Amino acid sequence: MTDAPEVKSRAHQLVEAARQLFVAGVMSHSGHANLSVRLDTDRFLLTPGFVRDLQPHQLATVSLDGQVLEGELRSVSVEIIAMHSVVYRARPHVGAIIHTHSPAATAFAVAHRPLPCRTEPMLRFGQPEDVPVVPWGPRGSDVSVRGIADVLERRPTTAAVLLANHGLLVFGPDAAAAGHLLVAIEESAEAEIAAAAIGGAVDFPEGALESVRASIARVSS
Repeated sequence: MTDAPEVKSRAHQLVEAARQLFVAGVMSHSGHANLSVRLDTDRFLLTPGFVRDLQPHQLATVSLDGQVLEGELRSVSVEIIAMHSVVYRARPHVGAIIHTHSPAATAFAVAHRPLPCRTEPMLRFGQPEDVPVVPWGPRGSDVSVRGIADVLERRPTTAAVLLANHGLLVFGPDAAAAGHLLVAIEESAEAEIAAAAIGGAVDFPEGALESVRASIARVSS
């Protein structure tokens, strides 16, 4: 990884976001995940195939067309470059992407059920709509990548997708924002599953998002 100050800063942000996922307890038993952060219009930093105890110098620099420009990737990460690239191409404002097998969210992915937005953290952290499901395809395959592209086109405001029979893909303006949203989604999935046992979750009243935004604006001004 290059020593350019901006690259080093983004690398440290990515490593910290990965650490926070473990602190928050949203990781699967295996700890599997992959994270990336955009460097410019053509390149991004990508985790090397593991995220536990990750260090900045272990990140690889890759191009949107799939070339490893600097560093090394395990084969398990090479095949997911396209999964990250398709999001960066579709969403120029996205600065970071996180993919995990977070257990509760993955339950919705396995069930092929969109995750409704029924908790306030989802409103606050950037997903004021249900999380849609991308049809299954082998990880990194043309089928999977086309499926992600199709859902992003049809759902231009979603900041996350569930990968059917696989896991969760979340994206945001930076690594910290993506991490906060991922935690909010996992907590929401847990709450949905728990609420089912006591009668089921209930939708927000009309105007909830606007009320939350007004509340945030009051304390930010």
